[in-house]
Amino acid sequence: MLDASLKTQLKSYLEKVTQPIEIVASLDDGDKSREMLGLLQEIATLSSKITVIESRDDNERKPSFSINRTGSDIGVRFAAIPLGHEFTSLVLALLQVGGHTLKLDADVIEQIRNLDGDFSFEAYVSLTCQNCPDVVQALNVMSVINPRIKVVTIDGGLFQDEVEARHIQAVPTMYLNGEVFGQGRSSVEEILAKLDTGAVKRAAAKLDNLPTFDMLVVGGGPAGAAAAVYAARKGIRTGVVAERFGGQVLDTMAIENFISVQETEGPKFAAALEQHVRAYDVDIINLQRAESLALNKGLVEIKLASGATLRSRSVVLSTGARWREINVPGEQKYRNHGVAYCPHCDGPLFKGKRTAVVGGGNSGVEAAIDLAGIVAHVTLIEFGHELRADAVLQKKLRSLPNVTVITNAQTTEITGDGKKVNGLVYQDRASGAIHSVELEGVFVQIGLVPNTEWLKGTIALSKHGEIEVDARGQTSLPGVFAAGDVTTVPFKQIIIAAGDGAKAALGAFDHLIRSSVTEDEDTEAPFVNEPADVAAMP
Repeated sequence: MLDASLKTQLKSYLEKVTQPIEIVASLDDGDKSREMLGLLQEIATLSSKITVIESRDDNERKPSFSINRTGSDIGVRFAAIPLGHEFTSLVLALLQVGGHTLKLDADVIEQIRNLDGDFSFEAYVSLTCQNCPDVVQALNVMSVINPRIKVVTIDGGLFQDEVEARHIQAVPTMYLNGEVFGQGRSSVEEILAKLDTGAVKRAAAKLDNLPTFDMLVVGGGPAGAAAAVYAARKGIRTGVVAERFGGQVLDTMAIENFISVQETEGPKFAAALEQHVRAYDVDIINLQRAESLALNKGLVEIKLASGATLRSRSVVLSTGARWREINVPGEQKYRNHGVAYCPHCDGPLFKGKRTAVVGGGNSGVEAAIDLAGIVAHVTLIEFGHELRADAVLQKKLRSLPNVTVITNAQTTEITGDGKKVNGLVYQDRASGAIHSVELEGVFVQIGLVPNTEWLKGTIALSKHGEIEVDARGQTSLPGVFAAGDVTTVPFKQIIIAAGDGAKAALGAFDHLIRSSVTEDEDTEAPFVNEPADVAAMP
C-alpha cells in the first residue's frame, strides 16, 4: 500500500518514537477492514516499538483502529484509512502518542492540561479535504496532552450511513459529547477558546497592554504576510492581527501559478507564509477579528471583537475576501446541509448523488469537473450567455457525460425538506420560464466579496465594497494603507496580493519617515533600530 520511498520516509520519522505503541484494529470481514489491517501491518514493520493487535469483538466502529501508548490511557482513534490529506495526521499521531516532543507553546499545553471535564470528540472528515487535517491534528494533540479528551476521526465516505443519519453535508464537522461543536477549519487555539470560556477575556486583557506598534498589519494572508516581512526588515515594531493566519489561501486546493513554486497546496503555502513571518521579530496575534478602526491623536486604533484595542503609528489593511453568496431563499437555511462552497472538501459526501454548481467561471467549471468524478450528475448553472472559464476547462467539462450546462439562467431558490437540500429553482433569463432541478447538493462558486463591512463609514470604499488605494497602497485615511484582495487592485491573485503587501508596507514606512520629520524633538521616535537605508530614501 505504501511505496518504497514513502516507507523510507516514514521509517525515519518513526525513529523519533520513544514510547512503545499498541495499535488496536477493530475489524470485520469486509474489504476495507483488510485494507486497513494491511496498512497498519506495513507501518508496524517499520518500527520495533509498534505492535498491531486485531480485535473483532469490541463495540467500536468497524473498520477503525486506536493508537495507544502502552501502559497508559493516552491514545487516539481513526475510523478511517488515513491516506490522502490525513496521512500526515496519522504520522503525527504515531509520533505524539509515541512520546515525541509536542510543538505547542508551553502556556497552551498547560491550558489544555488544566481543562476540567470529560470531552468526547467525533471529527467527520473526507480524505480529499485540505481543511480537515488541521482539525484532526488539533484534537489529537489535545487528546495526547489531556487523556480526558477522547477523539475519533471518522471518514464520512467510509461511514456514509452515519453521515446520513446525522445529516452531515460539510466537513470537517466536530461533535462534542454527541452534540454539534463546530464546522470548518479549527486550530488548537480556536477549539480551546470554545472549551475554556475565560480564555478570550484573559487574552483581551493582555492585548490591551501591548505597546504601540510602528506598523500593524490587519489580516494574515499573502498580502499581510508580505507586509509584515517588509516592515520587520526595516527594524520597526511590527504586529500582525488576523482572524486566521493564512486567510483564504487555507481554503485553496492547488496553487500552480506562484512563480518559483511549481506546485503546492494552500495549507502548505499558508504554513510557509507564517514560518517566514515568524523568522522575524513580529508579534503575531491570531484568532482575533478586527471590529472597527479610528484615528486618535496621531495613532490608528484597531478595536477587536474580543474587546481589546491595538494601537499603531501606521496600519496595513489586508483582510482579504470570502466566497460570495447568491443570496437566495434557502441558501443560509441549508448552509452545510447541502449548500457548500468547497467541492474538494465536501464533494465526497455527495458520492453517487445529484449536485449543482452555480457559477461558470474557472472556479465553477473546475468544481464541476472535480465533482463529476464523484457524484451521479452535475448541473452547472451560469447567469451569463456563455461560460467564462478558460477554453481548456470548458472543453474538458463538455466531454463529461454526467454534466449538464445551463447558461443564461438565474438561480432563484434552493429548496429543502427542512433538514437538507432537495432541489434548486432557476429562471430562464430569455423566456422567463421557471425550472426546478431535483438534487442533493449545491456548490456556490460565483467569486469573492471583500471583508470590509467593519470599515463602512470610516474609509473610502468602491461601489463593490473594496478599499480604494493609490499607487502606494495609501487609503483615504493618513497612515492607513491596504493591500490584496480587499482593495480595488484588479486581478485577485496570490502573487499580486503578496506584491501589493510589500508595496503597502513600503508606503507605510515612507509615511512614518515623513511624519517623523515634523514631530517635536521631545516626541518619541516613530520607530526603533533605524535601518541603514533610510538616508537613501526620497
